[in-house]
Amino acid sequence: MGAETFGGPVVIDLGLARGEPETYAAPTRSTVPAWFGPLVAALLVLWCATASAAPPPPVLSPLLNLRVGPADSYVVTDGGQLLAQSLGGLSMYDLSSGRQRWHTEPAAPTYRLRMASGLVLLRPWSAGLTGVGDPGTTAVSLATGDARWRRTGNVVTLAGSGALLAVAGVRSLSGPGRRVEGPVDALDVVTGATRWRVRVPSTAVLLGVPAVGGAPPRMLLVHDDRNAAVHDLTTGAPLTTAVLPAADYGPDNPAVVGGLVLLRHPGDGATDLSAYDSATLRRRWTRPAGDAYEIHACGPLTCLVGPDGVRAVDPADGTQRWHRPDWRGVEQRGAAMLAYAAPEGTIETVGLIDPATGRVLADLRGWRPLTGTGGRGRVLVTHAEQAGARTMVAVASPGDARPRLLAALPAGTGDCQAAPARLVCRSTAGELIVWAYRQKG
Repeated sequence: MGAETFGGPVVIDLGLARGEPETYAAPTRSTVPAWFGPLVAALLVLWCATASAAPPPPVLSPLLNLRVGPADSYVVTDGGQLLAQSLGGLSMYDLSSGRQRWHTEPAAPTYRLRMASGLVLLRPWSAGLTGVGDPGTTAVSLATGDARWRRTGNVVTLAGSGALLAVAGVRSLSGPGRRVEGPVDALDVVTGATRWRVRVPSTAVLLGVPAVGGAPPRMLLVHDDRNAAVHDLTTGAPLTTAVLPAADYGPDNPAVVGGLVLLRHPGDGATDLSAYDSATLRRRWTRPAGDAYEIHACGPLTCLVGPDGVRAVDPADGTQRWHRPDWRGVEQRGAAMLAYAAPEGTIETVGLIDPATGRVLADLRGWRPLTGTGGRGRVLVTHAEQAGARTMVAVASPGDARPRLLAALPAGTGDCQAAPARLVCRSTAGELIVWAYRQKG
């Protein structure tokens, strides 16, 4: 049988029983796992976020740097401004931006920077030195730095009012009151001229009586013959007078707290504390004072400080509300109240306290509070483990049991003052440095 031959290619159909299925060429569903797509998308988002996110800013960011002398003063105003002396000049800076608002050249370095009624009151260091004439007090505008007026003698302020008083013979600059002699002149804030005068025959303790119960602020003079007089600050006229008990009158006795004039004076074999209405000078109550040597406002109460600790009494009737025998002092810092102890003769901070109950809200033992406040009841504190170690800065808040750490101060800095979101410190290099700070977390 002869073989059959073909003239072209031969195609043999093997069917679908074996070989590659038709769906391999055009699959009807995905050939990758279901989780692969979301994984790639998540990785892409994570990579984009990481690549675009900037590193967090430092906790302390330098905002301002000034050259200052060791005797140059500075102060942070209630309006968030920095008023600073710098090598003979006086400048105002905005602490929100670090921008200089104004600069002026006073005649001489001043003892301290005081502000009242939109003015800066400057009194040179030479004031009170033997053989040096009276340098007077110069008033500079807080808004522009322009000199407004100058007065001989010392110009003082009264707590709780915008009044300016020119006095002679100030015996003490400490304490809430001042012992003065000679005339007391009320000044016009704009011109510095005398509006009215009260003559003091000998000496007297001068105190401010803040506004209470709708009554305006007033001036209290307790003369050395024990006659006390409350004066109107608009006219200087006496509103009421009274004779007070014999006492050791001075800058801290009597004290005006919560609408009362509180006086420590000898009683029946011990020292008593008497409270007088600041408007009428009528005696409200008398209680034993113990060994108290200081009187402070403690929120709604009045704190008596002495070697037997801190006692808080109700100003309405003198009833004791709480007693902390191991405490040796209290201090108001804006909306915050601090307590101090002296366990081994050295003053140490106890913590932020609730003045109504004496309860410790934040433990600050081992920390030292800075002057100024951090705003909203916060206080900035520092701590150094040992001599020569870096100083740590933290923020203490009533809601935290312990301070929240900010950062370590740069080496060679100290003498710091706190302001809301700002820290102002001197450096050993002769600089005044302002940092903006942010809390961690």
